[in-house]
Amino acid sequence: MAFNVNDFKSGLRLGGARSSLFEVTIETPATVPSVPNAPILVRAAQIPDATINTITQTYFGRQIKYAGNRTFSDWTVTILNDEDFQIRNALETWSNQINLHEGNTRLPGMGSTEGATSYKQVATVKQFGKEGNLLRTYEFVGIYPTNVSLMEVSWDQDAIQEFQVNFAYDYWKVATGGGDTTNTVAG
Repeated sequence: MAFNVNDFKSGLRLGGARSSLFEVTIETPATVPSVPNAPILVRAAQIPDATINTITQTYFGRQIKYAGNRTFSDWTVTILNDEDFQIRNALETWSNQINLHEGNTRLPGMGSTEGATSYKQVATVKQFGKEGNLLRTYEFVGIYPTNVSLMEVSWDQDAIQEFQVNFAYDYWKVATGGGDTTNTVAG
C-alpha cells in the first residue's frame, strides 16, 4: 500500500487528544491540610497503565501462558512549588502521619482504631478536549504517598521549583462524567 496522507488524516479525524489538557485533584485525609491548588500546580501526571501478569506453565517442554493477576504501578505526579509550600506541606504531613519520622509509628487516627486504611484517599485525572469538554476521568482509589521527592536548590537555576510525589494505590477506574465509562477497571 502506498503512503497517502489523507488516510492518516481520516484515521485521526478529531485531531488527536492533547497531553497538555488535563487536571489532577488529590484528596487528603481529614487530619492533613487540603490541596485545593493541585489542579493548577500539578504540572505532569500519567494516565494509568493496565498490566495483567502472565503465569507460565511448562508441559512437555512447551510453555503455556495464562492470564494472571492485575498489578498497578505507582503513580507519579510533578508539582510546582509555590512560596507558601501549601501542597508540599500537606504531602509531607500526610507521609509523616503514616509513619512518623522520629518514632517509626503511625499517628493515631491514621489507621489504628479508625480502620487500617484511613490514610488512603482518592485522586483523579481529568482529560479535556480542545474545546474544553471533558473526555475522560480516571479515578485512583486508595492512594497514599510513598515518596515525596527532593527539591533541587541551586544558584545556577532560574526556574520555578518543582518536586515529584509517588503514590501507591489499590486500583484505578474510569469514572463517570465523560468518555467510555463501560471499561471500568477495579481490583
